[in-house]
Amino acid sequence: MYRLIATDLDQTLLNVRHKVSEADVRTIRQLDDIFFVLASGRGFDSLQGTLKEIGLFNRKNSYVISYNGSVITENKGNKVIFSRYMHYEDLEKLAAIGLEKDLCIHIYTTDDVYIYKIYPKETAYLKGHMDYTLIDEISSSFFKEKQIIKFLFADEDFGFLQRFRKELDLEDEYEITLSSNHYLEFNAKGVNKGQALKILCERLGIDIRDTIAVGDSINDLSMLRMAGLSIAVANASEDIKKDCDVVLEADHNHSPITEIVSKYL
Repeated sequence: MYRLIATDLDQTLLNVRHKVSEADVRTIRQLDDIFFVLASGRGFDSLQGTLKEIGLFNRKNSYVISYNGSVITENKGNKVIFSRYMHYEDLEKLAAIGLEKDLCIHIYTTDDVYIYKIYPKETAYLKGHMDYTLIDEISSSFFKEKQIIKFLFADEDFGFLQRFRKELDLEDEYEITLSSNHYLEFNAKGVNKGQALKILCERLGIDIRDTIAVGDSINDLSMLRMAGLSIAVANASEDIKKDCDVVLEADHNHSPITEIVSKYL
């Protein structure tokens, strides 16, 4: 019997309007005995609107995995129950690489998302998606006092990011993944959605085999491999689909959670 569903948000739970479908809202609100966990690369602050939609905002004994697994919070008061940060030296190293390549850079900290050299398509993509602060430089004096959670490069050419990942040869130093067809993301080594799901299940006393994970992109892969049942939405990348137990008929615009509940719960 499945006791927990962990789902990615963008291109998985959320439709093109960055909303949960009415059918999925009804379905999620009826999951009385099953934990429904949002698992996102975004910060937990940016997920509060979705939690309100599905009835889990400020809910005790309800949880969110954020920043690709760097932070786990209980929704009641956004209480942090697990966290793992990067070092300032990591920021210096990765920023130098990005500046040399003239890339758009996102820096996620505990208080904000800072973006350097944003481009028009990225501005359009983030509209209504999350809040952020634009910066003109990556200042050591400013970021040295910050807790850095995640770092990423953004580029319109996803093929370039895929090649660049291999060229960097940093897999031994960081947890590196790709997402949303235009992000190359870096977390502290050993931090990913799969490990966070395992940690949360241990805390809740849930056998990992009694979990369902839902996703669409490479940064969901660790979670999909960890869960008892791995499910890809219809719009997922082919690399994800071939690694999953199930590929849904529904894409992210057509109530995937409702299909999952009707078939597997």
